[in-house]
Amino acid sequence: GGPPAWAARLGVTGFLISKCCFPIFKAKSGKAKRVRTIFTSEQLARLEKEFARQQYMVGTERCLLASSLHLTEEQVKVWFQNRRIKWRKQSLEQQQAKLAKMG
Repeated sequence: GGPPAWAARLGVTGFLISKCCFPIFKAKSGKAKRVRTIFTSEQLARLEKEFARQQYMVGTERCLLASSLHLTEEQVKVWFQNRRIKWRKQSLEQQQAKLAKMG
């Protein structure tokens, strides 16, 4: 069967980018805007692998993973938070798709 439907929809970058998201990136009240980390494919592959193993990364493990990827713990923490959101959304969509088929 080819890639799952969500993979095709997410496209090459693996992120669903819609025009409506962009205004969020404007700096609020002139404070320093957080720069979005651009991960290398190697870093992403490793992060994905760790995520598949465990959805939560804490303490020592996160510290070790961060240093081995030359990232800060904060970056790893945020990636995991975002990845969990994406993961929950996908699970939800799959459940809805199943229900839709049944109905």
